Amino acid sequence: MTVSEERPSKRSVVVAGHPTSLSLEPEFWDVLRQIVDERSTTLNMLITDIDARRGKRGLSSAVRVFVLNYLGEYRNRLGSKKP
Repeated sequence: MTVSEERPSKRSVVVAGHPTSLSLEPEFWDVLRQIVDERSTTLNMLITDIDARRGKRGLSSAVRVFVLNYLGEYRNRLGSKKP
């Protein structure tokens, strides 16, 4: 596995109608785009949903954990399709 040397990039998003910025590594932005495409939603809607469920965790951390959980579930779905 290769670890990127790119620094987190900050992007503007709208969470529940309020503009904010979110700083994530490029790999997380890539997976978020895939999730948005898969779910036919928008990045702002996905981040708003994550924000609503994050509890006391910071938004960037909540997004990273969401992506990790998504990838774990995806891996499990692939594993369950084996003959």
